[in-house]
Amino acid sequence: MAQLAKTMSESDAQSNETESAGEPELISGGHLVAKALKAEGVDVIFTLCGGHIIDIYDGCVDEGIDVIDVRHEQVAAHAADAYARITGKPGCAVVTAGPGTTDTMTGVANAFRAESPMLLIGGQGALTQHKMGSLQDLPHVDLMNPITKFAATVPATERVADLVSMAFRECYHGSPGPSFLEIPRDVLDAKVPLEKARIPEAGHYRASTHSAGDPEAVEQLADLVTQAEKPCILLGSQVWTCRATDSAIEFVRSLNVPAYMNGSGRGTLAPDDPHHLQLSRRYAFQNADLIIVVGTPFDFRMGYGKRLSQSAKVVQIDLDYRTVGRNRDIDLGIVGDAGRVLSAVTEAASGRGHNGAAERKAWLEELRGVENQAYEKRLPRQLSDASPIDPYRLVHEINEFLTEDSLYIGDGGDIVTFSGQVVQPKSPGHWMDPGPLGTLGVGVPFVMAAKYARPDKEIVCLFGDGAFSLTGWDFETLVRFDLPFIGIVGNNSSMNQIRYGQIEKYGESRGRVGNTLGKVPYGEFARMLGGYGEEVTDPADIRPALERARASGKPSLINVWVDPEVYAPGTMNQTMYK
Repeated sequence: MAQLAKTMSESDAQSNETESAGEPELISGGHLVAKALKAEGVDVIFTLCGGHIIDIYDGCVDEGIDVIDVRHEQVAAHAADAYARITGKPGCAVVTAGPGTTDTMTGVANAFRAESPMLLIGGQGALTQHKMGSLQDLPHVDLMNPITKFAATVPATERVADLVSMAFRECYHGSPGPSFLEIPRDVLDAKVPLEKARIPEAGHYRASTHSAGDPEAVEQLADLVTQAEKPCILLGSQVWTCRATDSAIEFVRSLNVPAYMNGSGRGTLAPDDPHHLQLSRRYAFQNADLIIVVGTPFDFRMGYGKRLSQSAKVVQIDLDYRTVGRNRDIDLGIVGDAGRVLSAVTEAASGRGHNGAAERKAWLEELRGVENQAYEKRLPRQLSDASPIDPYRLVHEINEFLTEDSLYIGDGGDIVTFSGQVVQPKSPGHWMDPGPLGTLGVGVPFVMAAKYARPDKEIVCLFGDGAFSLTGWDFETLVRFDLPFIGIVGNNSSMNQIRYGQIEKYGESRGRVGNTLGKVPYGEFARMLGGYGEEVTDPADIRPALERARASGKPSLINVWVDPEVYAPGTMNQTMYK
């Protein structure tokens, strides 16, 4: 860093001499990238170094943008995705050409399906070496086109900042998503007169995307919700994306509507809120007369819309016109910002009264009864003293351990399916999972971005042992950058979600083909890399171990050995494939 500062000082002196001689001020492509990122509010890039991209680092140092360097490019992309989800600002990953860029494709695809606005910048061989077989040359734009909202090559240094801002605009067109830019090495390293380079000014190159929807449709929904006897609403990830928490709470309380949450929408209502429901969702979807789905597509998580009653009125609110009515007919569709639409409906419905208010109260009590019955049925498993440890006991202990400031991350298959039934974040924006792509390995990079962006928050992450192994070496990055968190590995030494399906399909004798892992003591792994770690085999030791991890102030892994012969209900139903 001292050498870099000395080099920068010499460069500044030379620049001053040049300016005093009447020569134009010059700026490189990498510095234009940094200025454009700064204008967008980006304060960190996640990266793995390469010769094609180092001028961007130099620009970031000048602009005060932090550089977090990781051990695998997939981690950089996942971290940029997570940063966007947590902060509401776009995330940014910077990687070199060829394998550097191809290594990020899983992370970019995950952000694409999860509707997360991030920019990936990839290196490329020099334009002067186009089609000559330069180092790490690949058709990156062609590869990225299907999994981004925008992908382009920067053709000239003067256009660098302009195209960065264009890519960010595309990230927010309709439902959010990732963009990709490749910047050839000679374009990035070249210097041009500053006056010839367009550097868009912050706040002056993007239109508002906060649409309140069609006013006529808003009035129709106000009529439907006030006339319904058994309405319910599903608050999906776009409720958090749009920062619509207050509007959603006002809607459900003012109109007395029971609410369910999924994805990043979890935590919109506190677990003890009278309108918050979780375990009775299937019952509600089969018995409601009005179902409002906000910011959630009718994909596999919704049974492609088949889980909704055919006799109910179905309303869908979404940022993307293409999502509304896909896979299932609806009675009303509204394209717009979740917060603006819900606020508009609440206002339109005020003063109309509630037709059948007594029945609405009875409906809430009916759902609460179903909820309580499901909870009581499962409670013995959550309190089980069995050894090996019942996964329900593990996720119960985690749920009891969380505070209002605990941001929870789930990274795994079967073990995270268990947690989805039990773990309830206590605040908005405090739940993260991969999203509908179902990507394993997001945990460590999500932790990285979450702790960087919100150092005031306690980060708690539950890993499957298979999921952790995919990106776990970047635990060292968390140690290196002093990003403490509480990690729990639900260790059954198996890819159990797949294992169960194999047993059902091919029999017990072939149930261990291709899905069995070594018995890795991840607590020792954490200690080896400078973190805190423990091994837990007794359910009574789970909570004390979590408390010690919390007190350690280090990146931590509590390796909990769970019963490999126990499967989550979702795994046994194989609902993800139906």
